[in-house]
Amino acid sequence: MRLRNKPWAKEMLAQYPQYVIPNPEEYKGKWSEVFGNTNPLHIEVGTGKGQFLVGMAKQNPHINYIGIELYESVIVSALERLIKEELPNLKLLNVNANELEKYFTKNDVARVYLNFSDPWPKTRHEKRRLTYKTFLRSYENILVDGGEIHFKTDNQGLFEYSLMSFSEYGLLLKFLSLDLHKSNFEGNVMTEYEEKFSQRGQRIYRCEVKYLNEK
Repeated sequence: MRLRNKPWAKEMLAQYPQYVIPNPEEYKGKWSEVFGNTNPLHIEVGTGKGQFLVGMAKQNPHINYIGIELYESVIVSALERLIKEELPNLKLLNVNANELEKYFTKNDVARVYLNFSDPWPKTRHEKRRLTYKTFLRSYENILVDGGEIHFKTDNQGLFEYSLMSFSEYGLLLKFLSLDLHKSNFEGNVMTEYEEKFSQRGQRIYRCEVKYLNEK
């Protein structure tokens, strides 16, 4: 993805600490203090411009959401959406997904969303894929027992790889769609990429997997 630099983004992110949490490592194990309640917490790794999580937060006010995005010039668009919507159950973290365990501990998170992640198609980049085994271990270490990953992509190769990775890790497949928009799945909230790809007639692949308590 080619990013358009927004030199003002860093300053704007700093102006809204109520939405973009500064020093998030201080809330590890204590995210209920940030939201002021003990509702379940769902996170999106690679939240992009925030369309998906804003939609989810509006649809599910009884669930807390955190969007995680590394690039300041991208997450600032999610911040702009959040400022307009003023959703109390949605926060943002401008951090690296490689360091999730720095900000969350076991039982902090009930669900992880992975939407249209970078496929990193070259074999030598396999370890960068968000469904690689080291990421799956990291998610397990912050999720509640029986926590879930919900995964969407337009990339067939990444989807096939991810299904194999989930299986090898021992995750239970709960839901699978090879063409989401032609299925009877209800309540789908689209990302920006999803809207663009579906308008072109491209298939959207989706699955839900669950960690087994005994693992």
